[in-house]
Amino acid sequence: MLISTIRSVSPKKLFKNLQFIRSHSVPSLAHFTPYFSDSGSEDLSLDSRINAPATNFSNNGKNPFEMSSSGVVKILESMQNEPNSATLFFDQLKENGFQHDVQTCLAIIKILCIWGLSRKLDSLFKEVINLEKEHQCFEVSELLEAIAGEIRDGGPNSLFRALDALIKSYVTLGMFDEAIDALFETKRHGVGPCLLSCNFLINSLVGHGKLDTAVAIYKQLKTIGVSPNVYTYGIMIKAYCRNQCLEEATDVLFREMDEAGVVPNACAYSAYLEGLCMHGKSDLGYEFLLSWKASNAPIDDYAYTVVIQGFVSEKKMKEAENVLHVMEEHGMVPNKVNYRALIQGYCDSGDIIKALTIHNEMESRGIGTNCLVLTAILQCLSQKGMHLEAINQFRNFEKIGIFLDKVAYNVVIDALCKMGKLDEALELFDEMKCKKLTPDVVHYTTLISGYCLHGDISDAVNIFEEMNENGLRADVITYNVLAGGLSRNGLLNEVNLLLGDMKRQGLTPSSVTHNMIIEGLCLGGKVKEAEIYFTNLEDKRIENYASMVNGYCESSKAVDGYKLFLRLFNQGIQISRNCCSKLVSSLCLEGENDRAINVFEILLSCEDGPSKMAYHKLIAALCRAGDMKNARWAFDHMVRRGIYPGLILYTIMLNGYCQVNCLKEAHDLFSDMKEKGISPDIITYTVLLDGHSKITTKRARSEKDVEGNKRAKQVALDLLCEMKELDIKPDAICYTALVDSQCKTDNLQDAISLFNAMKDQGLQPDTVTYTALLSGYCKQGDMKKAETLVDEMKANGIEADSRTVSAFDHGIVRAKKLQCRH
Repeated sequence: MLISTIRSVSPKKLFKNLQFIRSHSVPSLAHFTPYFSDSGSEDLSLDSRINAPATNFSNNGKNPFEMSSSGVVKILESMQNEPNSATLFFDQLKENGFQHDVQTCLAIIKILCIWGLSRKLDSLFKEVINLEKEHQCFEVSELLEAIAGEIRDGGPNSLFRALDALIKSYVTLGMFDEAIDALFETKRHGVGPCLLSCNFLINSLVGHGKLDTAVAIYKQLKTIGVSPNVYTYGIMIKAYCRNQCLEEATDVLFREMDEAGVVPNACAYSAYLEGLCMHGKSDLGYEFLLSWKASNAPIDDYAYTVVIQGFVSEKKMKEAENVLHVMEEHGMVPNKVNYRALIQGYCDSGDIIKALTIHNEMESRGIGTNCLVLTAILQCLSQKGMHLEAINQFRNFEKIGIFLDKVAYNVVIDALCKMGKLDEALELFDEMKCKKLTPDVVHYTTLISGYCLHGDISDAVNIFEEMNENGLRADVITYNVLAGGLSRNGLLNEVNLLLGDMKRQGLTPSSVTHNMIIEGLCLGGKVKEAEIYFTNLEDKRIENYASMVNGYCESSKAVDGYKLFLRLFNQGIQISRNCCSKLVSSLCLEGENDRAINVFEILLSCEDGPSKMAYHKLIAALCRAGDMKNARWAFDHMVRRGIYPGLILYTIMLNGYCQVNCLKEAHDLFSDMKEKGISPDIITYTVLLDGHSKITTKRARSEKDVEGNKRAKQVALDLLCEMKELDIKPDAICYTALVDSQCKTDNLQDAISLFNAMKDQGLQPDTVTYTALLSGYCKQGDMKKAETLVDEMKANGIEADSRTVSAFDHGIVRAKKLQCRH
């Protein structure tokens, strides 16, 4: 009510307003009739009305103190220097049923603009817009015309704030068409739109993906007398880049801004770099960054961050790390965002060692780590199967007081489950609750998966029921996990009951659900049940056929999978290339090389052809089977198709050749690999050293000459020299191969030197290493040194195996024979 409104105003403010009214009036109430209409006593003075109880102004539900529009305007004008009082008065009128019109709104808008009360201005316009939509007030266009008229007639410049607020309100409400109309309507009323409004609208359009509209408005700015500024150009560079129009973005930065005499700022440069990096042109972005920095352009640290993140997204981690170092050289201080991007990139690429190195570097520079960074590290460790390391890292992070969220807990619970430490996983699950981290469906699903993985179905079901009792609704993934677990344990009836419950919960079993059941039954040895389930599926999809083929492979029935594959192919149904790769590998493992090659040839006839993974699996399987002829055929075919083998595949082929005594072919392939620019690693050299040792030893034994020994020794020396040139340090396995090679070719002194060098490098010889050297001593009948070596093994806690015992026994027999000869 009006009385309560007036009473809520401070006495000082109220006195000022009353003074104004009195100074513009006479005591008679008749002179207030333009402002007030009262059906009560005409001789009631204004003072008595103000001080009278509110109930005196109610008569049969009608407010006797009704205000006219012009009266409200005059009172608001009197409150121009009291914006809070004016706003309160305006709002209380509205709450008491007064319907504001264009003039009263314009009056309060003037006050809000003068005092720069932007939030109240925004709120007012939003309310007017919503009321117009509900047909409860005047049209906003009328208010816009009135504001423009005031400006045109010499009103205060502060009224331009009203135009900005109107456009901003439309944008905030998602009414972009109305915002655009309002922007250009001001021009029709003879008032040019404010550049601030234009920038806000264009930027909002870009942010909401309305890129073409943003560009269209930008191109119309000059026609309505608005000159873009540096922020306008920056917004447009961003818009063009997001719209994949790099040429247009380049034109804005290098031509339009230059012609307009506008110097690009850091935001404009960063927006352009962001566009380049977003579209896989981080190399070009980095070149621009360096050239701009050299020309003293206003480049800030965000520009470096953009390029680092661009290289990371392109998986160019060395380049990303180099930008970080260049950033420091240019006087910029790397921040947590830069380091986090690098750590996440290395984690995504599986290089956990590098990720941990970067993390240590970050902390050593006083940049604190956080939960997001640590979770990425934990996830990488877990994905690489380093579950124990993930658990230990988690505990270390806990000890130093770093907050770990529910995602981090889930990673470690999953790691414990995969290690079979289900009790510890449950303890960690309860620890979450103690720390007020409420477990969600994901955590329960992880536990259910862990119990299913280790065949503890009863506990998996109990966890499932506990989740439901706690008010958490299982999703499709949870049902899939439990269905897979039940299937692996051959509980098909329980699976059907679970599917029924799933449907009652309004969830539809997906292809993944059926696939997990089919493959689960096969893994559990229930191939016949899987076939029945598969046959009874009403709507079979390609994924279901692929799962049946996978199931056959998992059950060592790859031939049945092969028959299903052929039947599908003849019907024009082509299963996924990954499934075909698995079939090829399984057939080779079962000795069905011809069938595996047949599957591969069928893949070659298809449009996509075999994937790189299919080539890898076929070649690896054929190498394991010793079928190097077909392995080389697949290898060469892969190269002809433009799929270039990497170091791993070359090493697999080298190992295959060495295993079948094809030393020349191995060396030829090794040379080819180096000519292709692929650098061998420690594993490659170890394969060659071990293979060459075995082959040369056999040749030396058959020829019974010294030349074989010399050749073996020379090859080993040559390979060691190469490793040294490439700064590749032999590891324990490599040293073991070298020791074994020298012992078998009667180069015992060289073997002893290598054995000692290995220990000098801090590498611990294992059972195989000791056995190799022991064989060397025994071969020469030096049983004293052999016994000393056995004692050393025991002292170092290294247990002898059957080969060690056999070598020692042979040594004793050989020593006795030598004694008899002498």
